[in-house]
Amino acid sequence: MAEVDAEVGTVSARDRLRWDAEYSRRGMAADGVRLPAVFAGHAGVIPHSGSALDLACGQGGTAVWLAEWGLDVRGLDVSPVAIGQAADLAARHGVAERCRFGVVDLDDGLPPGGPVDVVACHRFRDPRLYPRLIERLKPEGLILISVLSEIGGKRGPYRAGPGELSAAFADLEPIAAGEGDGLAWLIGRKPPQPSAVTLGPS
Repeated sequence: MAEVDAEVGTVSARDRLRWDAEYSRRGMAADGVRLPAVFAGHAGVIPHSGSALDLACGQGGTAVWLAEWGLDVRGLDVSPVAIGQAADLAARHGVAERCRFGVVDLDDGLPPGGPVDVVACHRFRDPRLYPRLIERLKPEGLILISVLSEIGGKRGPYRAGPGELSAAFADLEPIAAGEGDGLAWLIGRKPPQPSAVTLGPS
């Protein structure tokens, strides 16, 4: 069985119960191991080794896909039901040793952790976290993020305005991005670490 962390932070009872009910209604994911469709055409840019962080991982489909791809993955979600389903999915796909899941309320911020090679965040939006996600990336690390958008969709507090992702991640090397039909998404790479300048004798 994939490792499941003890509960971290002060999980919002209302959010936890709402998502627990939703994931219980959906039942165990039978065949949900896939990269989200908005990123699937760019899978080739994802490294086959290293570490990944999957935020709002839900039932674990993306986390398990990343583990099968070759990454060691930490998946976080507010719902203990989803986390249990994600751990079971990882075990059924034979990648439990590459997956660690934890119950975390991201409203409390990004939990402590070292830098990773890939950050994935599909359909979860909290602009307060955007700078933290960049900080969490290793040099040349990759972010794959998608959020609900007002462009071609409804307006609301959980939806990004025009150009939000491009502005928030402007310091990353753009690989691909899109905005429309109620969804905004972006794939970007953190710049490499600047080389140390060695001064010769004067």
